[in-house]
Amino acid sequence: MARFLTPDQLAARTSRALDAAVAAGREFGLAVTDATVLHDVFSVVVHLAPSPMVVRVPTVLPPYADLDTQAARQRVELDVVRWLAGQGVPVIPPSPLVPPEPVRRDGFSMTFWQFVEQDASVEPDFVHNSGLVAGLHAALRDYPGDLPFLSAAEPRFVTEALADLEARPDLVTPADLDRARREWQVLEPVVGSRAAFEAAFPGIALQPIHGDAPAVNIVASSAGALYADFELATLGPVEWDMAALGPDGEAAYGSAAQRLGMRQLDERVLRFVNAVGMVRMVACLALAPQLPMLVEAVKPAVEQWRTTPFACGLHD
Repeated sequence: MARFLTPDQLAARTSRALDAAVAAGREFGLAVTDATVLHDVFSVVVHLAPSPMVVRVPTVLPPYADLDTQAARQRVELDVVRWLAGQGVPVIPPSPLVPPEPVRRDGFSMTFWQFVEQDASVEPDFVHNSGLVAGLHAALRDYPGDLPFLSAAEPRFVTEALADLEARPDLVTPADLDRARREWQVLEPVVGSRAAFEAAFPGIALQPIHGDAPAVNIVASSAGALYADFELATLGPVEWDMAALGPDGEAAYGSAAQRLGMRQLDERVLRFVNAVGMVRMVACLALAPQLPMLVEAVKPAVEQWRTTPFACGLHD
């Protein structure tokens, strides 16, 4: 049974990621005298001050996510964001000071992004941001690159994590794990196959999407709202990006979509993506030994999930 990382071990991991980011930046000839950790959850995000660059260093990962796996996903993200920036879409772009490629250093695979000043006076407004997501979807429809179908759902991770959690009653109760595994038996075939999805939801168009709750990943900057964090960019239904945002967020998206001449959100697909999101949330507990804060962070969502219909009623 994997033990939880101690505070000292977590601090050491952050320090290693910081040192790797600084070393990689200096290898590119950047002046780095005051590097600062801006964010430290699933990735360590480092501002290589005074250089106008931010480095994202993934640190909390599934066992199978080796450096090649990480780099492949990072290349997709960099390509999508570079294309969006080239279309004039307000994104946090890759740094122009280094090649737009993942960089390996000291056991990490990292990406380099332009530093932007955030406007700390702006309170997050996920309902307002939900309306902005429709504009992002309108732009992404024309992305010319190939994207895998619903890779953002990470079906391999969910399957393996639920299996691993059998040995972790300290992380999830047997009753909750049993329900999650039974729901996944319903959901996984549809998540894992474009043909199965299209058979289950005929007429629902697929397109490039952000993949990771874009309404939550909009940065308020001095230059305005910027879309960020496209690590899970994928091909899927637009509903995937609206999971867990609730009726108000869905309504804001619907109003913006109507103005842009886009289709409205489909209720059955919303139920599907919300159900997948809930099972993924339970599966994330398998990462708690790497990130102990997940235990308390996930608890309210698990309690809410227990009150919902099985698989959000998808099988009805």
